[in-house]
Amino acid sequence: MRPLRERIVVKARAGWMGMGRGAGSTALGLFQILPVFLCIFPSVTSPCKILKCNSEFWAATSGSHHLGTEEAPEFCTALRAYAHCTRRTARTCRGDLAYHSAAHGIDDLMAQHNCSKDGPTSQPRLRTLPPGDSQERSDSPEICHYEKSFHKHSAAPNYTHCGLFGDPHLRTFTDTFQTCKVQGAWPLIDNNYLNVQVTNTPVLPGSTATATSKLTIIFKSFQECVDQKVYQAEMDELPAAFADGSKNGGDKHGANSLKITEKVSGQHIEIQAKYIGTTIVVRQVGRYLTFAVRMPEEVVNAVEDRDSQGLYLCLRGCPLNQQIDFQTIRSAQATEGRARRKGPSLPASPEAFTYETATAKCREKLPVEDLYFQSCVFDLLTTGDVNFMLAAYYAFEDVKMLHSNKDKLHLYERTRDLAPGNTASSGTPSALWVALLCLSQSWLCLL
Repeated sequence: MRPLRERIVVKARAGWMGMGRGAGSTALGLFQILPVFLCIFPSVTSPCKILKCNSEFWAATSGSHHLGTEEAPEFCTALRAYAHCTRRTARTCRGDLAYHSAAHGIDDLMAQHNCSKDGPTSQPRLRTLPPGDSQERSDSPEICHYEKSFHKHSAAPNYTHCGLFGDPHLRTFTDTFQTCKVQGAWPLIDNNYLNVQVTNTPVLPGSTATATSKLTIIFKSFQECVDQKVYQAEMDELPAAFADGSKNGGDKHGANSLKITEKVSGQHIEIQAKYIGTTIVVRQVGRYLTFAVRMPEEVVNAVEDRDSQGLYLCLRGCPLNQQIDFQTIRSAQATEGRARRKGPSLPASPEAFTYETATAKCREKLPVEDLYFQSCVFDLLTTGDVNFMLAAYYAFEDVKMLHSNKDKLHLYERTRDLAPGNTASSGTPSALWVALLCLSQSWLCLL
């Protein structure tokens, strides 16, 4: 019997066999399910960029209802662009099932439509839809508008906010503020309506500082409102569309209750999910991503088994053994600063910050010395990257836009969560934090 992986690959290739001239729509169907496949098996997607290639090809061809002879030149251009995209990512996609399926599919489709491998490879056009398509509908049913679905005598929904930014700093739905390590993949939100997962990677090789390099959001299919939709962003790649190339909730009657809008190209997108009263803001600041959400409490708590939500960071916070005691870190910073002033001066990196220069820099954008200001200072000291100041600034701007209680915009006391399930050993001694700080700023510390 063939090994499981070999059988999967053979099956994937077989899907392209025996397709006649009119098989284009069948072939394209594969690319509609690939984004979901890639999210189920996240290891396939990084650093392989086949998902981006699939999305661009789908966006370039999905406006056509059939692939007739008169559309062959345009379709061939899209295929050549698709082939070029897959070649660029070939080195990082070796052994990737989705990549190899796409590569074989491109060859078959080019043969079926008599496409030459030489010719123009213009950028994919935006998806266009015929009049009357769901993306043009404005008469969504009431159930697809969260606030309208409330009865007049019912109390207005209570909205909550969660945000993640910087190195990374987490503000939970209960306004708990934590600085966490959480390297690798972690779930931010996991309820009956959507899942959000982030991946945090070291800012520099060997560094203890991490930041969000990848974000995946899955909107689950909901009644007559939306189909399942996947949004995925990575470093240097902040798409203005869902993974299938669309910008709304699909083909259902209430599809417009889920929309994605590009605010600043490559830097800022906003997703409105009106059917669950939710707004999501994703930004790329420098190389890394920030996340902010406004969500009704009812949706936040819509989980089938609350006991299984221990790692739902926006709800429960970071596990205690992943939290960083900020007060101890500040003592370490002060100790390190005094030691440096007593000793001989050392040549500093152009990107290095002292405690004094970091506080002065953060005060330019964050005049109130709250936890966003303190996070800014912490990040400048641990990374030396001024973009982390902007990440803290934009995180607070998102709080001002999304938080329902304007009296709670500023937070001044950091929280260490001692809830059951988030157990760990006692706090790290100050001497160790001094050592960690020196490791992250070796160019500033005395030998």
